[in-house]
Amino acid sequence: MTKAPRALRIASRKSRLALWQVEHVGRLLQAHYPDTRIEIIGMSTEGDRVLDRALYEIGGKGLFTKELEIALLRGEAELAVHSLKDVPMTLPESFCLAGVMAREDARDAWVSPTVARLEDLPQGAIVGTSSLRREAQLKAMRPDIEIHPLRGNLDTRLAKLDRGEFQGIVLAAAGLKRLELGHRIAQYCDPAFMLPAVGQAALGLECLADRHDVIDALEVLNHRPTHLAVSAERELALRLGGSCRVPLAAHASLDQDQMHLRACIQLSDGRMLHAEDQAKVTSLEGAIRLGGQVAGFLMAQGARPWSSQDAASPWVNAPSS
Repeated sequence: MTKAPRALRIASRKSRLALWQVEHVGRLLQAHYPDTRIEIIGMSTEGDRVLDRALYEIGGKGLFTKELEIALLRGEAELAVHSLKDVPMTLPESFCLAGVMAREDARDAWVSPTVARLEDLPQGAIVGTSSLRREAQLKAMRPDIEIHPLRGNLDTRLAKLDRGEFQGIVLAAAGLKRLELGHRIAQYCDPAFMLPAVGQAALGLECLADRHDVIDALEVLNHRPTHLAVSAERELALRLGGSCRVPLAAHASLDQDQMHLRACIQLSDGRMLHAEDQAKVTSLEGAIRLGGQVAGFLMAQGARPWSSQDAASPWVNAPSS
């Protein structure tokens, strides 16, 4: 049996969903290592504090991880728990993704007290989301609807809906289910028209790359099928500069050793590109190879890699509504 550290301090954001996630990880670790002292350290990140602008306008995914990584560097925590969709595609050199936990439902959810299905929205309806990925796919399906920005934690977003600011909002089904709010879901979004974000519904476990004792201890929580699936998605996103600045969606599913990866991206001229492929995948290298292949299919259609140095990126200052 793996010998765990005497103590594992786990850094997390302070939102109700983030605390549910870190407490879930803590319980599982405690069950595997009853002699280890588990401590949860709640932290506020810049992504939690700045709520009046869309994420792609203020720095992107790293806004939810930077403070937690600083805590790891300072020795204030041994690991951090993240929603994997918030984790940048490349980590700073000192860190590693030590494990990926079993995925919840990766679909998006349509939440509305008055409209049961997205297809039933009246002309010109107001829908809340600050995700460029969701906005692109929603507008492809319903060009007439108005997209208004929606930031804040899950409870804040639901409160805005309940105040009548929107006729409906789109959220990750996983978060609603984890907080026992599944009854708020009016419709699960079929991935055929609404592909989820890269890594959506999976939890990532981050620690310092040189903490081999922590890496070994976290192996018991690593879910290999999920790890392979999200590795394919993340490789695809990496090839295309994937971040919240890019309207990119991808989802990989694994049936025994057959992986099917689907993806879409919106170009600056509004065109939506789609690509998919499947292959036998039994290793991390195979998953990464499939991710690269599907990225190549999108690039062959006109998608191009984007970097933060590219001032001409059409998505950096795109309006939210």
